[in-house]
Amino acid sequence: MALPKEPRQKMINIMYLVLTALLALNVSSEILNAFKVVDKSLTTSNSNLSSANETLYKSLEAKVADPVTAEKAKIWNAHAEVAKKLSGDLYSFIDGIKTQLKTEAGSKMVDVDGKQVEQFKEDDLEAATRLFGNGPGGKNLGPQLEQKLKDYKTAMLAIDPEIRTQFASTLSVDGAPATGQDGKQKSFTDAYFHMTPTVAGLTLLSKFQNNVKNSENQVVTFCHSKVGEVKVKFDKTGVLIGQSANYVMPGQEIEVTAGIGAYSSAAAPQISINGSGVPVVDGQGKYKFQASGGGAHTVPVTIRYKDQDGNDKTETKNVEYTVGTPGGAAVMLDKMNVFYIGVDNPITIGSPTGWDKTNVSMSGGSISGTGSNRKVRVSAIGPASITVNADGKSSQFTFRVKKIPDPVFKVGSGRPRVPAVEFKNQQFARAELENFDFDLKYNVVSATVYFSGAGFPNVQQAALNSGSLGGLSSFLSRCGPGSVVTFDNVKVSGPDGTRSVEGRSISLY
Repeated sequence: MALPKEPRQKMINIMYLVLTALLALNVSSEILNAFKVVDKSLTTSNSNLSSANETLYKSLEAKVADPVTAEKAKIWNAHAEVAKKLSGDLYSFIDGIKTQLKTEAGSKMVDVDGKQVEQFKEDDLEAATRLFGNGPGGKNLGPQLEQKLKDYKTAMLAIDPEIRTQFASTLSVDGAPATGQDGKQKSFTDAYFHMTPTVAGLTLLSKFQNNVKNSENQVVTFCHSKVGEVKVKFDKTGVLIGQSANYVMPGQEIEVTAGIGAYSSAAAPQISINGSGVPVVDGQGKYKFQASGGGAHTVPVTIRYKDQDGNDKTETKNVEYTVGTPGGAAVMLDKMNVFYIGVDNPITIGSPTGWDKTNVSMSGGSISGTGSNRKVRVSAIGPASITVNADGKSSQFTFRVKKIPDPVFKVGSGRPRVPAVEFKNQQFARAELENFDFDLKYNVVSATVYFSGAGFPNVQQAALNSGSLGGLSSFLSRCGPGSVVTFDNVKVSGPDGTRSVEGRSISLY
């Protein structure tokens, strides 16, 4: 801007420029990253809500086709379709605003490692102000968005008198009024988008989209409940349990097939074989592995499913097989064809001669024990080999070395979307090592926790210093339907030390 000639006004203008620069500097990378974490959790929550809504729409369509429920289902399915249309239109409108905000912040596509990635000025304090405000160069989208949110709520409540009665006081989609330090109420635009960094503006828009998706879910769930629960019918059959062979030699493959005699395609069974969860296709799960360790072996098979009355059932059976001993020297892994870092890997060694004429050595790790039963320890990823010299004849066996996979961070059931009452009753977080043959335990050491959505007008941050959630009680008490809890920077400790694992975002309803 042009500086005036009057010295006092010159000084005022210069101070304004300096203060603006300082304000921009105060938007730290930590704050920007916090907004990114919350925006990611909101996006995940929106996706989960969309999946849940689609399930309800399909169920309502099925009820329309059922002569028993058709008359009532036609009414409430039509109401649900109106809610779907209203929600989809507003969600798309907000998506368009997101695109405009990025453009306002200098959006451009750049090449990063051969991929086109969108980049924009995340800490731009002026982009949101220009787009939503009505100042010089402003596009005045703030009042338009505010009116759209209000109109959406009005239209949703007008779908049916029973919907209005049920949700008149709980359907929260428009922004809550804000009060400034002077005690005066701020406008919608000033409260949410004035001098707001671009990444924060995008997060707020994701929050409004989350409110829309949650409102859609509430209304459609209510419509569905007015017709009745989904009837589960067993419509497919499959074998109970089978195996490709019961006598094999070391290294040969065995396939175990497990399922239940009758199952519902709407509620497929969960199958675990040898301690590992397996994918279920048409009611059957298949598990392949290489035989190792001479003698008789047992593979446990556990099947969890719901019977025709909707009751949870669990059945466990054992598959038995025998591994023969080869005529020459051999090394057989008791777990699987790999060594893991940080734990004792039990192996069985076979020799055609007496142990007084057999020598065992190892490279890439250390081996302990005597006779056929040994234990291997490895410390680095790379090839490892065991050499068995039996009566002057040397045989070498090479194996892979792997790091123990990351455990999975969980709270309660571990689902990404749970009832608020269920989540608030949880007392501990845990780290589970899924689909792994060793019985290893990991403990939660620390995590950063973000609370957003319903009950949290502003994002709240807390620290988790162990697996206990007791220190979060003041935040958990504020959680309710529509709240989102994000665990980030999760660290766990186990037999191979402390490591960082992927966090989790949990949406409450």
